Amino acid sequence: MSAKTQRSEVSEKANAGARQRYAGTKIKYTDEPLGKTQVIPDFLPSPSELAFREEGVKVTLALSKKSVEFFKSEATKHHTQYQRMIRRLLDSYVDAHALTPRSSGTRQKRRAP
Repeated sequence: MSAKTQRSEVSEKANAGARQRYAGTKIKYTDEPLGKTQVIPDFLPSPSELAFREEGVKVTLALSKKSVEFFKSEATKHHTQYQRMIRRLLDSYVDAHALTPRSSGTRQKRRAP
């Protein structure tokens, strides 16, 4: 019998003991007041919003070496992809700075003071 098999048998026995201990535990419910409660607005996105994925457009973009190194480092810390972080940053910028639609579809120039 290999050491791995012995370890898995020991693990199984330990898990079986834990299941038996907690399987017999009964939850006792009481009819007590909950105290002051507060209803909060629903802040979770709907399932359709979670499943939605915006259409992507592939582009070639030259970034500074320090920017790419920064995003790669941060992405590694947060277990994600650095391209995804850059894309979300750009999307956030657009959401914050998007102009309201105008009939002409172009941005008006500012007058010099």
